Amino acid sequence: MSNFQIVDDLDGLARAAADKFISLAARAVGDHGRFTVALSGGSTPKALHAVLVERTRRDPNLIDWSKIEVFFGDERHVPPDHPESNFRMANETLLSRVPIPKSNIHRMHGENPDAAQVAAEYDRELQAAFQLKGRQVPRFDLILLGMGPDGHTASLFPGSAAVHELTERVIANWVQKLHTWRITFTRPVINEAAAIVLMISGQDKAAALAAVMGDGDPDQYPVKYVTPRSGELIWIVDRAAAQGLRAA
Repeated sequence: MSNFQIVDDLDGLARAAADKFISLAARAVGDHGRFTVALSGGSTPKALHAVLVERTRRDPNLIDWSKIEVFFGDERHVPPDHPESNFRMANETLLSRVPIPKSNIHRMHGENPDAAQVAAEYDRELQAAFQLKGRQVPRFDLILLGMGPDGHTASLFPGSAAVHELTERVIANWVQKLHTWRITFTRPVINEAAAIVLMISGQDKAAALAAVMGDGDPDQYPVKYVTPRSGELIWIVDRAAAQGLRAA
C-alpha cells in the first residue's frame, strides 16, 4: 500500500512525518510492547527531530520513549563524533533531547577501520534485537528514508554493489563517486518493514523524483527499489521537490 502526500514546505513535511511517527509508535507499543524505528541521515530528518523534541517537551506522555528502540538504516564510515556521522546528527538533534534509555539506541560503530566488520557487527545487533534465526529478516515498525538528488536512498547508491544485494541484511558498500565506504541496510531489510516513510525536500530533488515517479531505471534511481513486501509506503514530499510532477 502506497500513500503520496505533497506538503507546502519542509516544516509541513516535518509535521506530517512526526504525526506518522507518533501514531505508529503508539500502535506498535500497544500491539507488541515496543516500537522499532530506523532513522535516516541527511539534512531533512533534522526538521522531523525538532518537531518530535518540541512535542515531547509540550506533552511528556505523548511518546513513551522508554519503549522506543532506535536503529540506523545507514551510516558513514566515520567515528560517532565526526561531523558527517548520522549518529552524531541524530544524537544532537533528537536522542540527547528526549528521555530515551541509552540501551535503546543501536548505533553502527563507524569508528572501526574495517567497514565489513562494522556491517557484520550490526548484523549481529539486529539478530539479537529481533531474535532472528538463520537468514530471517527483521520487521521494523518504521524505517525512515530520504532520497538524494541522484536517486539514492539509505546508502544504496546508483552503480554500487548494495543495490543488488539480496542475501545479506547489512553490508559495507563502496561508493565510488564519494571514494568512501558506507554501511547500509539492504533491500530485503528495508522492504520487510511494516511502514516506510520517504521524506523528500528541496528543488534539487525534483528531477530525480520526476524520474522515480515516471519511467526512470531503478538501477539509476535505487529508491525505486523501495517496495514494501507487506507494509505501508508513505511518501511525504514538499512542493519544491514535487515541482516536476504533473499532479503537483
